[in-house]
Amino acid sequence: MEKKEPSLTPREIVEALDRYIIGQDDAKRSVGIALRNRWRRQQVDPRLRDEIAPKNIIMIGPTGVGKTEIARRLAHLARSPFLKVEASKFTEVGYVGRDVESMVRDLLQLAINMVSKEEEQNVSEKAEQVAEERLLDLLLPTAGARPPEPPSPGSDGVLALDYLGGEPAAETTRHDRSLTREKLRRMLHSGELDKRLVELDVTAPASAPMVEVFSASGMEDMQSSLQDAFSKFFPKKKQKRKVSVPEALEFLKKEEAERLVDMESVTERAIRKTEQSGIIFLDEIDKIASRGGSGSSSPEVSREGVQRDLLPIVEGTTVHTKHGMVRTDHILFIASGAFHLSKPSDLVPELQGRFPIRVELNALGEKEFFRILTEPQNALLKQYIALLATEGIDLIFEDEAVHAMAAIAVQVNQKTEDIGARRLHTIMERVLDELSFDAPERKEKVFTVTADYVRRQLADISENEDLSRYIL
Repeated sequence: MEKKEPSLTPREIVEALDRYIIGQDDAKRSVGIALRNRWRRQQVDPRLRDEIAPKNIIMIGPTGVGKTEIARRLAHLARSPFLKVEASKFTEVGYVGRDVESMVRDLLQLAINMVSKEEEQNVSEKAEQVAEERLLDLLLPTAGARPPEPPSPGSDGVLALDYLGGEPAAETTRHDRSLTREKLRRMLHSGELDKRLVELDVTAPASAPMVEVFSASGMEDMQSSLQDAFSKFFPKKKQKRKVSVPEALEFLKKEEAERLVDMESVTERAIRKTEQSGIIFLDEIDKIASRGGSGSSSPEVSREGVQRDLLPIVEGTTVHTKHGMVRTDHILFIASGAFHLSKPSDLVPELQGRFPIRVELNALGEKEFFRILTEPQNALLKQYIALLATEGIDLIFEDEAVHAMAAIAVQVNQKTEDIGARRLHTIMERVLDELSFDAPERKEKVFTVTADYVRRQLADISENEDLSRYIL
């Protein structure tokens, strides 16, 4: 039976995003409502369910304000097939490059991996039992051999793992073999065999010829399909490897789990999961907007062509994949773009209409930079403190120093290009450059970063606008 998607409330989604992303409450609310609506739709009467279309979102804001970070964190919360892709990587039909349908194929492959992993976890207990029995079968003596005592934990020999052939030797009774088997089982559970090496037959895929296909849109799947077909013609070879008993058990467990999983059922579930709860995050959508309307140059033509190729995918169409047909009617699309040189109205009207919810993300100031440096669970200060702790350095940041770094980041963003919170990475690297280099040889194990130290480290760069363009 298929598991239901987690039913986080919009407030819980926003609270989860707040742990990593500062500000941008409107964008968080929009994605929170959109995720909750996926769950609500599944509870609606089936006769009406198919009529409810997803409300796609477009996030508008300068670079470095949290658009991509919202997408990354959303992927962890959604627990549904989630794909982040840059719109600028696609090309119009007839050009060399990826076609827009490839994003649906990639999303389906992610769903197959996700469902397959879930199924392997469901059968892990049974797979472990079968793997243990297989390992005990292989540890027992072969036909015609006298039953030796179970190997002592201190011996250094190599155990050959071969399946038993024929009937047991006449002098070996079933009772003796049962006692030996149970003794081996106890030694296996107690870890007495952990240091022993065993010889195991590992299936190695034959080296099938590499096939690359350069073709027009719609033929991108041909390469993987041809390679799959060629792999069936070349028999898989066995190669012997010497591994420890725990490694052999893990290998056998994985092999059994793969055998127990019904891949046909997994594929069916993955297609259904993709169609009903898939999410595609289209980043850099402003890069395919025609600036000031349609132009005559080929780049402009290609941009508008990508938009028109993208339109049926967002509207709802059927995409052919090697695993079957996938409908995109209920896939949620979240687009984002800085729109520095263009504006959302430069997109073709049909595509604009498919993104009814628009959210504007605000530029970040000194207050937000201070919070970004200190508050999130993955805050930059916490990352550098943890990194230098590995060298035995106790790194301490004074509040005034953090405020100074935030202020300089804002100042440099205003003087040069505004790259948002990404500026904090370059600021932090410059401030801690000397300490990071000298940390392994440093005798003093406590280092306090003060406001004066920050200003000294960044004085020349922050004051010299030309130099800051190159270094910060």
